Amino acid sequence: MRAGLALLALADARFPGGGHVHSGGVEEAASRGLITSVADLREFLFGRLHGAGALQAVFAAAAAHAAARGVRAEHWAELDVELDARTPSPAQREASRAQGRGAIRAGRAAWPSQALTELVAAVPRPHHPIVLGVLAATAGSGPREAALTAGYLAVSGPSSAGVRLLGLDPFAVNAVVAELAGDLDGIADDAAAVAGLAPADLPAPGAPALDLLAESHDRHHKEEVRLFAS
Repeated sequence: MRAGLALLALADARFPGGGHVHSGGVEEAASRGLITSVADLREFLFGRLHGAGALQAVFAAAAAHAAARGVRAEHWAELDVELDARTPSPAQREASRAQGRGAIRAGRAAWPSQALTELVAAVPRPHHPIVLGVLAATAGSGPREAALTAGYLAVSGPSSAGVRLLGLDPFAVNAVVAELAGDLDGIADDAAAVAGLAPADLPAPGAPALDLLAESHDRHHKEEVRLFAS
């Protein structure tokens, strides 16, 4: 029960990790007319889950595995470097680290642990999926549960952004997220299966279009007021 409650809290939009200020590319896509309807958002979320979401799930699972068995500082540094290498967009890297910082603050209050302390000592500003995996493990969850949470967050925040930016029907948008349950389960299974690999050997799913949208949004965010940081 304790582990289940922790996962619900980590996946909750009210968790004070700062995720609510990131649209995951939806704001830039909407501004370009690439998303104008629920159908468009469905396609976007499907692609995001299988690209960025799969990557985040892999590293959340790996971090949960590492936290559960205890690793040296070098492992945390290597894990962070490998995720950095799989995130070509500087804007996306910064967004991930910003959310990681927020998750650390909240995690220290709710689930303090030696693993979290050691992670931050090795990597002062770790990526969000790595922090998420450590928090999930601290609360008693395994790699698959950490991956499931990471994958869900990869689509839940952007789906909410679609409602806020475009005024889409929230019932229809939530139905779209529910439709992704099978895909999310598959991604979590795949991530858990490789959680024990060396960081350099972890999969590297990518989403070049999201990288381009992130860089474009970052430029526009510096030139004009945007609702979301990314």
